[in-house]
Order: sequence, then C-alpha cells, then structure tokens
Amino acid sequence: MKSNCIIRLETPADYRETENLTREAFWNVYRPGCTEHYVLHVLRDDPAFVPELDFVMEMDGKLIGHVMYMRSEVHADDGRVIPTMTFGPISIAPEYKRRGYGTILLRHSMEEARRMGAGAILITGSIDFYGKSGFVVASTKGIHYFAEPRDAQVPYFLLRELKQGYLAGITGTYRDPEGYFVDEADAEAFDAQFPPREKLKLPEQLV
Repeated sequence: MKSNCIIRLETPADYRETENLTREAFWNVYRPGCTEHYVLHVLRDDPAFVPELDFVMEMDGKLIGHVMYMRSEVHADDGRVIPTMTFGPISIAPEYKRRGYGTILLRHSMEEARRMGAGAILITGSIDFYGKSGFVVASTKGIHYFAEPRDAQVPYFLLRELKQGYLAGITGTYRDPEGYFVDEADAEAFDAQFPPREKLKLPEQLV
C-alpha cells in the first residue's frame, strides 16, 4: 500500500463525507447526475449490508475512497441458494482516479471478504478494470444475470471466486440485492441536500 494511504472501517462520522465523495466520483459518469450516493445512503440500513466490509481510504487525513459490501446469492438451477457477496458503489475521488488507488482498495476489501468466509463475489462492472483483479465474465462460468437472456454472454456481469472451486459445477441466476433498486424521486430529493451541480448528457453515458 502507498505509504501515506490508509484503509479503515467507515464510521457514522464519515457518512456525509463518504456520500459526497461518491456523488463526486459518479456525477455525470453513467447518466446525467447520479444516484450512487443515495444508493449508498439506503444500503447502510439494508439487512444485507456487511458493516465489517465497509471501508474508507484516506490520504494524508483526507477521505479519497470508499467501498461497501452486501450479502447476495445465486439461485442455482438445482434448487440450491448459494451465498455470495457483491460490492458497490466503489468510489475514488476524481483527482485520485487512474492512479492505482481503486485497485488497492478493491484488493484489500476482497481479502477481508475472503477472511470472513465469502466464497465468491458477483458484480456488474467493467472487465477492463476488474479483470486485472481476477474477475471473469460470469456467464462463461454458468452464472447468468437475471435481466439478460440465459444464452447471452453479458460482458458487464462479472464474478470472482474467493475460494477455489466454490461455484464449480453450479449453474444458475443472479439478481442484485433489492437495496440497489432505488426510487428515482427519492434519489432526487436526497440529492437536493447537496450543493447544486449541473447534470450533463454525455455521449459515453449508459442512460
């Protein structure tokens, strides 16, 4: 880890600063404005939230990163429900992006998840970034995303086993924990508590 960088558990005193960091990190990235800071706010009260895996990253006393984890599950085709984990949002302050801090935070948190006994992590994200940390396209391993056809190879739905062979021989479907699906009007009302920022429609956005 970089010498002037520390990773520690988030505390309630960090909540608003972390929400603002998340807002800054995602603003106008995937859509005009963002909802990730509201998702973070809601997930802290979700029963699937894992407080032992709720980390902030500090640089010289300044909060520059955050990641949180949620319990999730794969519904296997043989009827079993397989416990897994997911994470997100994972945020790095804009001025610290593309400098390796996101990877440091990710790998630290995944190691802590492994120590807690997590067998696999499933996420939606970019294989270009997460592939460097051992993630693969989940459909190549027989795990399918609920919102896509079973025969589709979904490039943004990724998995990584933390225990070798944890999902071996398992096929099934994954759905994000319900807490990730937030009401747009509620998200707008929450965002109004923060300093005004311009929402821009940009070509690379998803929506």
